[in-house]
Amino acid sequence: MIETFTALLFTHTLTDFAFQSDRMAHRKAKREITAFASHLAILLGLSAVALLQFSTGFLIALALVFASHLLIDFAKSFAPPTLKSFVFDQAAHLISYAFIAAWFSDLWAQALWSDHKWIPGVFALIAGSFITVRAGGFAIERLLTNSGFGQESASAPAGGELIGLLERSLIFILILANQPSAIGFLIVAKVWRFDALSK
Repeated sequence: MIETFTALLFTHTLTDFAFQSDRMAHRKAKREITAFASHLAILLGLSAVALLQFSTGFLIALALVFASHLLIDFAKSFAPPTLKSFVFDQAAHLISYAFIAAWFSDLWAQALWSDHKWIPGVFALIAGSFITVRAGGFAIERLLTNSGFGQESASAPAGGELIGLLERSLIFILILANQPSAIGFLIVAKVWRFDALSK
């Protein structure tokens, strides 16, 4: 089950945070059919490759991935672009993948790539990096949108976005290196940077 969930998480993070442009996200928010179709085609293509096999369960699982992602994203299009809506949206996706992985617990075991035991680990590593760097960036941006910090950071140099990406990348590396205490220094530096921008 965990391998199937990891594969679904991997395809989800790539679909939402690697292959979804700001333009596509804005068009989805306006409920444009072509934007939804493009987004879901990417998700289905990645999911099909990650879990490729010849079974009825595979086709049913893909249909459930398609339907659940469509319903969740469509519902999100009616919500304001806040941190709460972002968290609820991602949590809903994770719950749907958990149910699919539990229902089709042997889906990964039947995949053509299942003999390569290292693949789920790579899936987890890539998914974790996108969640930390890209999803973390979206969460922080929405958290600061309605705050004074958000207004100030919006007028800050473009290099600030690159700094944020580097900071979150370093956090992910520190987690992998089992050095969580070092993350505190990054947080202090970030607070100092926001304080400097606000003056």
